[in-house]
Amino acid sequence: MRDYYSTLGVDPDASPEQIKRAYRRLARELHPDVNPDPATQERFKEVSAAYEVLSDPGKRQLYDRGGHPLGAAGGGAGFGAGFSFTDIMESFFGQSGPRGPQPRSRRGQDALIRVDIELAEAAFGTTRELTVDTAVVCSRCHGSGAAEGSQPVTCDTCRGRGEVTQVQRSFLGEVRTARPCPVCRGYGTVIPNPCPECSGDGRVRLRRTITVKVPSGVDAGTRIQLSGQGEVGPGGGPAGDLYAEIDVLPHSTFTRRGDDLFCDVYVPMTAAALGTTLELPTLEADAGGAAGSDGTVPIEVLPGTQSGEPVMVRGRGVPRLRGTGRGDLVVRIVVETPSKLDDEQTELLRRLAALRDEERPAGTVVASQKGVFGRLRNAFGTR
Repeated sequence: MRDYYSTLGVDPDASPEQIKRAYRRLARELHPDVNPDPATQERFKEVSAAYEVLSDPGKRQLYDRGGHPLGAAGGGAGFGAGFSFTDIMESFFGQSGPRGPQPRSRRGQDALIRVDIELAEAAFGTTRELTVDTAVVCSRCHGSGAAEGSQPVTCDTCRGRGEVTQVQRSFLGEVRTARPCPVCRGYGTVIPNPCPECSGDGRVRLRRTITVKVPSGVDAGTRIQLSGQGEVGPGGGPAGDLYAEIDVLPHSTFTRRGDDLFCDVYVPMTAAALGTTLELPTLEADAGGAAGSDGTVPIEVLPGTQSGEPVMVRGRGVPRLRGTGRGDLVVRIVVETPSKLDDEQTELLRRLAALRDEERPAGTVVASQKGVFGRLRNAFGTR
């Protein structure tokens, strides 16, 4: 009788895991699909016969006592009689996970819902009531899927194993392959009397209302995770998560870039030349004067301000989502040139031009700015 331990290259006191690893290593080297040499095929049959004996506790015990667990046929016959194709697949692809029936109860899927909010709500936070249609646990069967007074029973086809085995003959002998049971779909049990409310799924769809707290500083694309508020899983399994994705609606005055706010303020030509102070409504006041709002902020237009020059107001932008403080408010001054003048206004401007020696100005040619806010970048030293 062959020494099966030597065939696999393990000690007689090797653990089942060590025997399995040794067999996998040799199977990768000797399998006929990898090495079709006849001598190698014979060696592969010996290795398979050794593994069939040593991987089975009963056969290994009989072998250790000097018995013949494979009968008179020896190693070659043992391979044909008890060879498991699943073990070979595990050797090549590492499919060593647990076999057996799959649980009916599984985690539900995550869900995504989009929430439209105003810019002020994104900046300073809000609370929304959302109506969603999701799967919830069936209140009639409480997730079991079975009608009242009944319960799942063991599948007669696979006898609770969740899988069935097919045996095919090949040049290697009998090859056994396992696949999920087509009757119970791998669960090992069947529901003879499904719940009439959920048709055996253990869950139903229901419209419900969820409260979402939107923190201050969120921006378009921000996702708020609501743990356990998604779809309930089949068989009454735990619910997934619900994600509320924020979409910020356009604002009539302010444009947001990161944590900063931008806007344009139009002033007459005379105000730009002489200087003035303006009161600009802030985002808080525009949102309805919430508690702690700043109301308005003064914007000082210095004498001689040119069109496009920026004025920065520190700390009046959007609160930072992950941090402290707020961004800035950047105001671009746009100087308006009068398009209609009466005779007196025209005469005054002519006199001003004469006093400034600007009756026939030559003008100055400079490089154009790269963008609408190019002057803002230049003014604040950013690139």
